[in-house]
Amino acid sequence: MNNENSTVGEKLRRIIHFDLDAFFCAVEEKYNHSLRGKPFAVGGSPEGRGVVASCSYAARRYGVRSAMPMARALRLCPNLIVLRSRHGEYSKESQEVMKRLRAVTDLVQQISIDEAFLDVTNLAESAEMIAHRLQKTIREELSLPCSIGLASNKLVAKIATDVGKLASRGVGPPNAMTIVPPGTEADFLAPLPVEMLWGVGPKTAERLERIGVITIGDLAQIPEIELANIFGKHGWDLARRAKGIDNSPIVTFRQAKSISNETTFSKDVSDRQTLYNRIDTLSESVAKRLKKHGLQGKTVKIKLRWSDFTTLTRQMTLFNPTADYEEIYHAAIKLVRKVWQPGKAVRLVGVGVSGLEDKPKQLSLWDVNRESEEKFHRVQEAIKTVHERFGKDALTLGFHGKNVLENNRKLSKNRGHLGDNDG
Repeated sequence: MNNENSTVGEKLRRIIHFDLDAFFCAVEEKYNHSLRGKPFAVGGSPEGRGVVASCSYAARRYGVRSAMPMARALRLCPNLIVLRSRHGEYSKESQEVMKRLRAVTDLVQQISIDEAFLDVTNLAESAEMIAHRLQKTIREELSLPCSIGLASNKLVAKIATDVGKLASRGVGPPNAMTIVPPGTEADFLAPLPVEMLWGVGPKTAERLERIGVITIGDLAQIPEIELANIFGKHGWDLARRAKGIDNSPIVTFRQAKSISNETTFSKDVSDRQTLYNRIDTLSESVAKRLKKHGLQGKTVKIKLRWSDFTTLTRQMTLFNPTADYEEIYHAAIKLVRKVWQPGKAVRLVGVGVSGLEDKPKQLSLWDVNRESEEKFHRVQEAIKTVHERFGKDALTLGFHGKNVLENNRKLSKNRGHLGDNDG
């Protein structure tokens, strides 16, 4: 056993990777039993530029896949049933699932609407029994299929789930359970394609193939220093992962790095006002999400995709963090003007804010002045009452009080002028 591999004190970690099978489709089947066993997909309209968000296992036998244009999916499977996404329903079901995961342990890292890691190292019951009971609970209480990988770390547990799903492919959901015993991590990974390893995308896989690396086992045989010479720091990471080593912890809370919204037009847009109107809508949506989470950000980003699918992004750092819709909108428009030629067709546009931080709760200077002004209005009323009852000599303001009162009068007067000219 590799003692370097993910330990907590003297105890080897036991990590569960939990993944709902074709989640959106499973929810649709739950409420419409007639869909079971039929080829169907959840996603956008094939008449526009809709894509497949999720597809049933029966549809996958025809070659239909997630992220595929819906029009192409229909060409592959002419009898495909197309359903519109119902994100509200999917979110409710996800919350029920995560509630049951957190009933098992507090150490749950949700990484998407249908996927999570659980650390069950310190639970008295065996990890295998916990995994089997969890799968049974989700199936019996929520009528949702799920696949599980169990290993000594997140990397191997995730790959175990993927391997289990691939091995159980059929008309129905896999409901896979794949357990990698401690000490067998490298042997389990060795025969698998190198693309299944975290950090190996198409370009990295192509470079590895050029040096004779096809499987994860091939990668594990290459000296770390050689991989570091080829890939830099990433080479060291690849060498460790190929041996099944991963010490990354369960992160129970992760603040978003950015908040963004984007939209794909049903037809390419070349009209300026139409483009600006959509940026306005997206900016407002981003601002609402920032405020909902009590966040603000310093960097405004835009994303544009032309009709030939070429995509570019630009960003601008503001002087102060903001969650204000108008500030976001005006910054986004400035960025668009720098790169968009009027009349050029736009397929997709997006607006986002990054560099996020918690929005401070203290009052602004304007609010403080307003509060101060209100207090002095009350003081003035009190002074007036005293003067009416006991005479003007009964109560007077000192030098400081007169100055403050005069400043507040000026502030009220100036605010009136600002209000007249604003907008």
